Amino acid sequence: MGDETKRIKNQIEENIRLNKFLSDAGYCSRREADRLIDAGKVMVNYKPALMGQKVSERDIVTVNGHKITREEEQIIIAFNKPVGVECTTDSKNPDNIVDYIGYEKRIYPIGRLDKNSQGLILLTNDGSIVNNILKASNCHEKEYIVTVDKPVTDSFLSAMSNGVKILDKVTRKCKVSKVSKHTFCIILTQGLNRQIRRMCEALGYEVKDLLRVRVMNITLDGLKDGQYRKLTDQELNELYDQLKDSSALPGGKYQEQWAATQDNRTRHGKGKK
Repeated sequence: MGDETKRIKNQIEENIRLNKFLSDAGYCSRREADRLIDAGKVMVNYKPALMGQKVSERDIVTVNGHKITREEEQIIIAFNKPVGVECTTDSKNPDNIVDYIGYEKRIYPIGRLDKNSQGLILLTNDGSIVNNILKASNCHEKEYIVTVDKPVTDSFLSAMSNGVKILDKVTRKCKVSKVSKHTFCIILTQGLNRQIRRMCEALGYEVKDLLRVRVMNITLDGLKDGQYRKLTDQELNELYDQLKDSSALPGGKYQEQWAATQDNRTRHGKGKK
């Protein structure tokens, strides 16, 4: 049996947790998968799934009667989310981000951006990278341009950068700079619920406009409101370079697939210079 045949056979026979299977398939996040399993909406080989159950490619997995298979092609896209679009995969929500984009394959957002906020959000079918990007302890940067209802003062900038008490905790120190009279730039390395809006409210300010312009090395440059694009090879290389130093590596087939692709490109003189 050849090495490639063995590799494929081992991949087929690999047993993984059901929530990871659904995440790798691009169906939903692991957390959402657990909710679906707990709600009795997931079946394995025509029997109700159990929390923590392991499956392989040979098993028949369905959600609400629809058969689920793991995706073979990694997809990561950058989307300039307009105000009013919600970062949910719930098809019952008329403003859900998945239907708005209308991508040909199943994808879901990496994290969220409030309905009243706009700007960059990444979507993927690769569940292995989601937690690595979002996990606060990995300190991955997200950059925002924020407009408020009052003039931005030095004391406001200092308070924001040194941490503000919200949700019974003090936010992590961050980089904040003035852009104009009512606008500032802030770079966060954590993602508390409505963090920037809550920080501003705690200091007596109201956010009028919030635009995310960067997630790690991926920027909003060139994307008009409501547009999306696939990440470039260079962006993917840089993204994985940053993720490989995270506390939990983006393991699994997609990282291996990408690494193999880059090895082939390098051998053919197409790699990163």
